[in-house]
Amino acid sequence: MEQTMTQKPSKLKIGLNRIFTYLSKPHNLVLLILGIVLSISTIAPIISIVLDTFSVHLGSVDSTNTGLISGYTLYNWIDLFTGSLNKLNLLMPLVNSLLLAFFTCLGAVVYGGIFAYLVTRTNLKFKKYLSSIFIFPYIMPQWTLAVVWKNLFNSTAVTGGANGLLVSLTGIAMPLWWCKGLFPCATVLAIHYAPFAYILIGGIFRNMDANLEEAAVILNTPKYKIFFRVTLPMVMPAILSTILLVFSSAMGSFPVPYYLTYSTLATKYVEMSVDRAGEASILAIIMMVLGVTILMMNIAATSGRKSYTTVTGKSGQISKVNLGKIGKYAFAIIFIILTFMTSIYPIISFAMETFLPNPGDYSFLKGNWNNLTLKWWTTSENVSEKGMFGQYGILYNSTIWNAYFGILFVGACCALLAGTIGMLVGYSCSKNRHSKWANYVNSMAFLPYLLPALSVGVAFYVFGSNMGIYNTYWLLIIAGTVKYIPFASRSALNSMLQLSNEIEESAVIQGIPWYKRMFKIIIPIQKASIISGYMLPFMSALRELTLFMMLCSQTKILTTLLAYFDEMGLYAFSSGINLILIVTIIICNTLVNKLTGASIDKGIGGS
Repeated sequence: MEQTMTQKPSKLKIGLNRIFTYLSKPHNLVLLILGIVLSISTIAPIISIVLDTFSVHLGSVDSTNTGLISGYTLYNWIDLFTGSLNKLNLLMPLVNSLLLAFFTCLGAVVYGGIFAYLVTRTNLKFKKYLSSIFIFPYIMPQWTLAVVWKNLFNSTAVTGGANGLLVSLTGIAMPLWWCKGLFPCATVLAIHYAPFAYILIGGIFRNMDANLEEAAVILNTPKYKIFFRVTLPMVMPAILSTILLVFSSAMGSFPVPYYLTYSTLATKYVEMSVDRAGEASILAIIMMVLGVTILMMNIAATSGRKSYTTVTGKSGQISKVNLGKIGKYAFAIIFIILTFMTSIYPIISFAMETFLPNPGDYSFLKGNWNNLTLKWWTTSENVSEKGMFGQYGILYNSTIWNAYFGILFVGACCALLAGTIGMLVGYSCSKNRHSKWANYVNSMAFLPYLLPALSVGVAFYVFGSNMGIYNTYWLLIIAGTVKYIPFASRSALNSMLQLSNEIEESAVIQGIPWYKRMFKIIIPIQKASIISGYMLPFMSALRELTLFMMLCSQTKILTTLLAYFDEMGLYAFSSGINLILIVTIIICNTLVNKLTGASIDKGIGGS
């Protein structure tokens, strides 16, 4: 009798079979590829900037003082932390950056939180208008309010130069601390990031169970105790999320401290980038470390055993606070004035600047209206005229329009790549939601958002210089894509988690290929969130300066060209560029709302 012997398969065959089975599922293959791509695109530039801190830079102080022309040295680290300029180049900018980030977070949470409470929990009037207009400062370029602040409050007596609008109208000159430094920088950035607090805190206020506060009222609990013991703990996750989103962004902000004359790590980097390139790279690393540290603190604060339940299922009622017949209009008028100054006046201000013979000089308000001019827009010849510096008017200036189409091209490419990658990250991570690899890929996709934009820009500057792609659209697109993937991935992940697996499984049973399932089922169902994932990177790229300013020449794209005209003293041109950018972004934002029905404030209380 012949006995057949069954041979046990080898471990290699078992391993290969498992790999083949794993990769036979499209979402697993996509997840593997994305994990590798995101790891390289995120980690490689960081490694480049770390190595740059040890490199010798020909013509820089490390080369001069060590006598080396190439290779590696510890001089940059030693000199920055222990040298004679330690206080000027490190300690003072570091302290200033921390103060700026702290007061920006405080201002954003207080301003945005109060507005969220009034919109969601009171009978405030004109909610729809106020809710829509409140998010404008975030939609507009970051430096917009900083420039408006200068034009409004600067004076010959205090800051030098021409008098601003306030002095021209009233003769009142604001003190120096109001015009330059920490206070205006923190105020401007707080207004810019307040929509974060409004969206996050407003969402919790809107869904909060009214019984929680009503029970405390029945027990005769004082109002201040109800606020600190009941209301505040429930909105704490939203406050911490706001701090996480705002802190690193404020710390890495360059345009606002630059325009309002405040020395931070970002402005100090730009000052040191030529003579002390290696030490400047260390400043960028410090900003990265601080951003990640805030993330770790946020995780530690929200991972404890505290319960932040706000929706219990027992009550969907929201108790509205009655502001009174006068109060509901009084608070509305206050916010109408505030939002006018932060959202509508900047557009009027930039438009006005382009018609002044001497931008920043508001003497025409005293009756010299005949001096207004169209030359900054329409000059097509005789560009040697005093003040034009050889530039054609905005409408005829090929440099401006080439830079405009350049930023549109970069924005479109960043949107296409970041939106697609973000959608695939959201899809593949939602299909492998309990996988450690999926959590890693999701974290790598979100990491660039936590890093200050300047640090990311510096990392790609070093990386691009080493790869020979500096001052190319390729480098701008790669850097922008990596930086903006978090917008698309978070939007896609949240929407994909809402889809039941049965929707796609029924198509698998019928033998429908993966690409058809994506284009015929998944994408059509969640098209609003997916389109938003494409449009957010596009609009972010249009108003980006901090990330791109180290990666290309000043005339390549519109945001860097704006800074160039400011340096040249051609403020009418920079104001015109600001106006063009704002109008373009508002049009794009409006189109997104009309095409997708999505709105940044929708569902909070403004709709």
